[in-house]
Amino acid sequence: MERALRNRLTFGPMMLGALCVLLWMDWRVQQWTRGWMEGQLGRNGLGGVGLLALLLVILPVATLELATLFSAERLEPYRFIAVAGSGSLVVHAFLTQFRRFEEIGASTLAFIVVFVMLLAALRRAWGKQTQEAISHMAGTVLATMYLGGLGWFLMALRVKESVRPGGFHGTTMVILMILLVVKFTDIGAFFGGRAMGKHKLIPWLSPGKTWEGLGWGVATAAVVGMICARWIGAPDYKLLWWQGLIFGAVIGGVGQVGDLLESLMKRDAEVKDSGRLIPGFGGVLDVIDSPLLAAPFAYLLFSLF
Repeated sequence: MERALRNRLTFGPMMLGALCVLLWMDWRVQQWTRGWMEGQLGRNGLGGVGLLALLLVILPVATLELATLFSAERLEPYRFIAVAGSGSLVVHAFLTQFRRFEEIGASTLAFIVVFVMLLAALRRAWGKQTQEAISHMAGTVLATMYLGGLGWFLMALRVKESVRPGGFHGTTMVILMILLVVKFTDIGAFFGGRAMGKHKLIPWLSPGKTWEGLGWGVATAAVVGMICARWIGAPDYKLLWWQGLIFGAVIGGVGQVGDLLESLMKRDAEVKDSGRLIPGFGGVLDVIDSPLLAAPFAYLLFSLF
């Protein structure tokens, strides 16, 4: 057995176990807090605590890995500012479930984005340097929005609560569904590509990917989405099987685009993986790129459904 495959089989279940514990905590806290702070929270309780903890742990590491990739092209983000900005965006999304925060939610979001840019400019000016000021500012904002902005959608989806009867309510199962769809896309693409792959998808960017593998991956994702549809809703919200099928296919395809996007950055930086923290997988960024990019599309689809 290849060493990389052995590491994946070892560390994959470990990460899955840790994820299940955090998601269970996420669900459990929401159950405990039903009816708590009546009038200030939605009737479903405090949501997203486990997801918030997960994102606040992994986003700083992913930001440092992303900053390393940017450095290869002299796009030097200020790491601490980017980490603080990403964390602030995720916390902002978490707070949108509080009624009193809704009044300042939009203005606070805009302030965070602008303040990250201004803080990067002030950090450069503090050292009395004008050289590469633009690249530092651009790198800091891009790192913040790439990770924190996409993370915002994932958290906002978890705590989303529709005002219309029978509308969407974010649950732990919604987040689990996204992760399952994305990961089963990879599994379907891997085995489908090995068995039937003949036509390269983008050989200059990702030589191992094929059109046949992509097709099998999206088909697998559609089936997983259809299966998960009946389990994700709150008691008064139902996702129909055909909606789950569409959701799975779209999110699976988008997840593959996220993987290709990171491959593009790694090619530019001339590295194989974003890091070496997770044996067999590479860096944290290698693991979370697809689910993060899928989050805005999942948010849009659930708004339509």
